[in-house]
This record gives sequence, structure tokens and C-alpha cells, in this order.
Amino acid sequence: MAQVPQTFFDALAVRTWCGLALESLGRAREEIDAINVYPVADGDTGTNLYLTVESAVAAVEAVFTAYDVGKPTLADAAHAMAHGALIGARGNSGTILAQLLRGMAQVLADGETAHTDGPGLRLALRRAADSARQAVAHPVEGTVLSVASAAADAAHGAAGDDCGAVARAAYEGARTALAATPGQLAVLERAGVVDAGGRGLLAVLGALVETFTGEAVPVISGAHARVASAAAGDGVPHTDAEDCADVLDAGGPAFEVIYLLEAEDAAVARLRERLDGLGDSLVIVGGDGLWNVHVHVDDAGAAVEAGVEAGRPYRIRITHFGAGDAHTTGEQLPRERVQRAVVAVVPGEGLAGLYGEAGATTVLARPGEPPASGELVEAVRRAHAREVVLLPNDAELRHTAAAAAEQARTEGIRVALIPTRSAVQGIAALAVHEPDRRFDEDVVSMTSAAGATRYAEVAVAERQSWTMAGICQAGDVLGLIDGDVAVIGADITAAAEGVLDRMLSAGGELVTLVLGDEAPESIAEHLEARVRESYLAVDTVVYRGGRQGAVLLIGVE
Repeated sequence: MAQVPQTFFDALAVRTWCGLALESLGRAREEIDAINVYPVADGDTGTNLYLTVESAVAAVEAVFTAYDVGKPTLADAAHAMAHGALIGARGNSGTILAQLLRGMAQVLADGETAHTDGPGLRLALRRAADSARQAVAHPVEGTVLSVASAAADAAHGAAGDDCGAVARAAYEGARTALAATPGQLAVLERAGVVDAGGRGLLAVLGALVETFTGEAVPVISGAHARVASAAAGDGVPHTDAEDCADVLDAGGPAFEVIYLLEAEDAAVARLRERLDGLGDSLVIVGGDGLWNVHVHVDDAGAAVEAGVEAGRPYRIRITHFGAGDAHTTGEQLPRERVQRAVVAVVPGEGLAGLYGEAGATTVLARPGEPPASGELVEAVRRAHAREVVLLPNDAELRHTAAAAAEQARTEGIRVALIPTRSAVQGIAALAVHEPDRRFDEDVVSMTSAAGATRYAEVAVAERQSWTMAGICQAGDVLGLIDGDVAVIGADITAAAEGVLDRMLSAGGELVTLVLGDEAPESIAEHLEARVRESYLAVDTVVYRGGRQGAVLLIGVE
């Protein structure tokens, strides 16, 4: 359905653009993945761009949802777009796109105006291209950076001052630059493809044109004249492991390391120098105390340690470039799918380690920033299994997980969603998981174990509010049982004991305690002693959850 064109760049235009960009990348994702040979031929550029924009969309939608009356300002929407892209950025391409959006947001959010026009859009595109180039340690021509610069240059020379004319000029400039990328970068020319990141940016700029004109841009064919010949005449551009070994340096780094980092500007400057000496493909984007760090290295531990020295890294993702990627030579056989896997959302690094040791593929959820459906789909793909059991471990993630399961099913993966509402229910389900059992029987057993586990958490109230147990004030300690507030107190240990007594009054055989970073040192010992003294034949296990939002998670089976 045709979009209603936006005359000016306001908050609604930001929302429309992000939504259209996500749709466009969704349609082009597989094509972009197929032509991905630089800087690493790991076939995920389209997916990474999609997940980055999906995070931006979720952040913008959250801002609009927060307004009961009226709509957010342009600054609100632009900041949300940039922040969402920053925290959700994936891979080299997604990290650069996040910086492009941040550069635009710096212009769009400048001042108190409700909207901007063509000249403002020109300036935003220029700032985007310049800031992205500055974020890359060693810019290379023939990449998305060249396409972004060409878009900004073309926008500057556009006739007319309306946003539609400027957006269309930027799109055409990017389209021409994309077609020229094989002549600028030898690896692209040898593989017969255009730059995958630039192709993704073209999709995003096409969505910008549609936002302001109401007209979808035509599917690009001319820009792909140099794409590799189709496999078996099916019209789909492709590369394979042997192509990758031919066109790229086989001696490249072994790991991709990505993390979010809370740090000061001066510390990040030192981090750039440190990481630049450790590897390549270094991109650090962000600002105002929050950064997204991306680098390819041989020593992943050293890259993470450098982040620890600079500030507080989290959402750490380390990917090994395995068989068939850019850093291997010779013909490689594709990895065989396993029969069954478990994919779980976990709230803290400690639980991610616990689930991982049990064989699960994990998705780390930062407090207040739940994963999007695309992130869950990516984890299902990463599990590389014919059958997948999905554990959302959060009642609010049930619909997101259902959407991810449905998408995975369209890709031929058999997925069962167990509606776990807490990580302790997921632990119970994982404890009875038997991959050699029939799929349906395994799912029934895991569902039964999760359902038989009551869950609770102890947290600190952020604001005054009405609860099932009365009115709480900011700073009060809350004990929630099965999602409802049952205890309001002033002391964490006393509140936890009250919650545990209420839960065990109905019986139980095993108590699971998951301690957050803010839990008192003595709380585990105190609660274990309470169980031993007051409840016969009840065992207790304790895990460290790390930064998990809640001070304490409790499960009773």
C-alpha cells in the first residue's frame, strides 16, 4: 500500500522511514548476505543491517507509545532511532549504519524545531557520512563509506529544497557509487559483486525517498551489473567458500569481537589505539558515555580486557570465523545440522554461562532492553539444528518469541515455544532436556518441569506505585511471586526470606537462587540456612547471575 508522503522531516517521518527501511532490508536481506565478501565473507551483512534497523524501529515505537496524547518531538524520535541502532548494531556493517544514523540524529535533534526541511536533510546526510568515516580506524574506498559520501555529495547538489528532492538525489548518487565499488576494491571485482554494506545503505535511502514521496523506488538491477553470475541459472547472486579464499587474505584475524561500552571519551581514544594494534576492521561508534565497539582480532580475550580497562563492557559477542569463511583456504564442507537445540533468553552474563554449559544457545537481555524477534531468529539460525526448543524466560517476551518461532518455521526449522516466564523456569526445563528423546516427548517433559516451578524475584522499586501488597515508594524492596508483588520491605535479605517462606508454605523439593550483582554478600548463606532449619528434605542450589536487573531470582520446584 502506498505511503502518505511526509512534507517535512518530523517525528512521524522518522517513524515512517525506520519502518520502511526495515521492510526494504527484510526483502533484500538474503540478496545482501549472498554478495557479502568484504571485510569478511561470512554471509551476514544483510542480516546484521536488518537487526540493527529492527532495534532502531523498536526504540522509536517505544517513544511513540510513551505519549498518551500528541506525539514526540523530532529530537525525541531522532535520539531514539540513533540509540536503538547503537545498542542493536551487529557486525561491521551494522555498526557503521548505526553511526550514520547517529550523525543524522545530531542534526535532526539540534534545536527545538518540530521539523526540518530539505537544507536540514542535506546537512544531516553530510554529517552522517563524515561521522561514519571518522568512526572507522582505516577507511577503505569501495565500501559503504564511499556510498554514503556520494549520497551526501549528490544531496548537496540537488535542485529544490523539499525533502523528497533531496532524498531522491541522495539515492541516485548512492546508486551510482554502488555500481562503481567493484572498480575501487579488488576483492569485489574478483568476486564479481558490489559492496554488500553499500547495497544495504541503498535500501535504507530508498526507504527515505518513499517516506517523502509516497513512491517506492524500483528494484535495482543496474547497480548489480557486476554481481556474480547466478548459481544454476536461478538468478541469485552467490559466492562460496572457494571464492572467498581466492578474493580475501587467508591470514586474517580469527575472531570478531563486539560489545557495548560505558566509558568516557578520553578512555575510548586510548581504546582505539590499543585495539588498532590488536587487529583490523576496527569501528567504534557512539558518544555521550555509550559506545559500540567492533574489531576483528586473533586474541579475543585481549580485546575484551582492553574494554574493561576503558570502562564497563557488556553484551559481549565473540564470533569465531569458522570453516568456510574468509580466513580459511581450500574447499570446505558445510557444517552438518544437529538434530535438536535449545535457544534461551537470559537476563545476565552468569546465567548465559550456565545455560551455555548445558548446551543452550543464549540471547542476553539487558535490563530494560529486551531482544527483538530478529535477534531470536538469528539465535535459532546460529543453533544450526533441525529442531529447536525456544525458552523466552519472560512473560513479556512471549509474543516476540512466537513471532520468531513462526519466522524460523518458514525456513524449515521445527520450533517449539515453551512459555517460560522466568530464567529459573528455564533452568528447570533445561534440566530435564534429553535431545535423544522424541521431539514431542522432550517438549512435554520440559514444559511440565517449567510449569511445576514457581518463580519469584526481589527487586528495588524505581518509583512510587500501587501494588497487590499496597503502595510502594521509590527505593522500597519488592518481593514478587509469579509476577505479583507479595512483599514490600526495607531490607533485601528480610524481604527475600519472606518471599521464600510464602513459596515453601505450599511445599517444594528444590530451591534455586540466582544472585544479581547487587545482592548482599551474605544473602545466599542466610537463605540456605533458613531452608535447612525450617524445611526438611528441601535442597538449595545457588548461581551467580551477574547484572540481571533483579537483585535475586528464586525458583521452587
